[in-house]
Amino acid sequence: MSLLPSGAGMGDAGEETFESQDSGAAESFPIEAGQIRKGGLIMIKGRPCKVSDVTSSKTGKHGHAKCHFVAIDIFTGKKMEDLVPASHTTYSPFVKKIEYQCMDVDEDGFVSVMDAEGNTREDLKLPDTISPEPPGAAEISKRIRDLLAEQKDFYVVVQSACGHEQIMDTKVMTA
Repeated sequence: MSLLPSGAGMGDAGEETFESQDSGAAESFPIEAGQIRKGGLIMIKGRPCKVSDVTSSKTGKHGHAKCHFVAIDIFTGKKMEDLVPASHTTYSPFVKKIEYQCMDVDEDGFVSVMDAEGNTREDLKLPDTISPEPPGAAEISKRIRDLLAEQKDFYVVVQSACGHEQIMDTKVMTA
């Protein structure tokens, strides 16, 4: 018995696109809202954010103390807010920072990088070619172009969370 619609072969499966609205469970971990502090990470509306302010209210007549989070999206710099009962579970994203040696930038703004094992990739864009442009994008992109022009050896610091990767900084190699 086949689960494919009639007339659909195995080779046709690549043409359908599915957009899932899951909780992003593999990209984040559960945490009690009352445990998240200023400087911590929280998922708000499916976006990874860094908490810039937390205020807690007293327990009200319905019994729960509430935490009011003001946070900044780690990729877009957009301010986000959320109100969560302190005893309830919310999610904190897994955020990784990886350093790649930068080798080149093409005319479309794609950066050629190499990891510690010598594997190369060319799918990262300069921050100023991303729309909407993240905060500090022009400065980081200019620094990358300048360092390449000066033929300096340097790393780009790539932050990844929730299936999104973005160049956040540069780091000049010291011999």
